[in-house]
Amino acid sequence: MPQQATWEKEYKNSKLLHFHPEPQKDTVRFFKWLKKEHSDTLEDKQVLDLGSGTGRNANYCAEKGATVTGIEISKTAILIAKQEAKKLGVNVRYIQNSFGEPFAIPDNSIDIVLDVMSSNSLNEKERAIYIAEINRALKPGGFLFVKILSKEGDQNAKKLLKLSPGKEKDTYLMKELGLVERVFSRDDLISTYTPFFDILCLQRKESYTHMNNRKYKRQSWLLYGQKYAT
Repeated sequence: MPQQATWEKEYKNSKLLHFHPEPQKDTVRFFKWLKKEHSDTLEDKQVLDLGSGTGRNANYCAEKGATVTGIEISKTAILIAKQEAKKLGVNVRYIQNSFGEPFAIPDNSIDIVLDVMSSNSLNEKERAIYIAEINRALKPGGFLFVKILSKEGDQNAKKLLKLSPGKEKDTYLMKELGLVERVFSRDDLISTYTPFFDILCLQRKESYTHMNNRKYKRQSWLLYGQKYAT
């Protein structure tokens, strides 16, 4: 797990992350969309949260009646997530592992997969495994929510790609963290996911991130996908 030390350091002394017990708003909006458009709720669903961090989304899903597994590379993040789950009185299965490696999840067993700003830092080899494993784990007709960094319209990404380019396509090195991130054009995002998933909704969103007490405007993609039935 080559990124483990980086994320462990970040969760112990954060420069980028901000810890909140509440679920991320974009995730909640996805669940509202799922209920409105597909009459699906979280109750009795099998949910897989990739890069589950401190458990804000995973624990929320468990509160709503889902059976939840979170895969997270940082031991510290999992400890925090378990503490929060205990406070809420819910049970979530947390697995310490990279999701750029095969998942310990049975085939066709998951109803909903979440990837909320987690797969930005996968390399291309890891990303191929991640896509194949999501496809393997999801039930036919199962749903996928991805929030990922956009290349288009993001001046900060444009600057980082120019000043600190990575070795792979559309990547840059975040020197403060020692972390490589990937940004996606719309076309690249579609070509990455459509071999396995029907893209039901794809929109770009502007938001702000903080690092070392500085605020940066960022662009991200919100992708709602569904595994092909056959």
